[in-house]
Amino acid sequence: QVQLVESGGGLVQAGGSLRLSCAASGRTFSTYSMGWFRQAPGKEREFVAGIGWSSGRPDYADSVKGRFTISRDNAKNTVLLQMNSLKPEDTAIYYCAAGSLLISRRETDYWGQGTQVTVSS
Repeated sequence: QVQLVESGGGLVQAGGSLRLSCAASGRTFSTYSMGWFRQAPGKEREFVAGIGWSSGRPDYADSVKGRFTISRDNAKNTVLLQMNSLKPEDTAIYYCAAGSLLISRRETDYWGQGTQVTVSS
């Protein structure tokens, strides 16, 4: 069992930066791939970024490549999403997720409750 709690969302102007953090509890955290998804109003939830258990192969949605960076610290049970050069279209609720097949199949086993990110133009 893994519990996920996100923090770090907020309001930022276009071009600005935010860093999201996901604190995980559970002894098996390090065995899961971790990722971030987002859901904008009226849209389906979409994959943003993911990282394998060994941090060796981060994966990104095309829309955020070059702007967002995902990282994890297994010793601290945390996953970070550094978001730079934010755009209004990045506005969404961002969810932290864990899953054994998150990288390969975008399948998740656990979700956080989400944190709101709003980018003003």
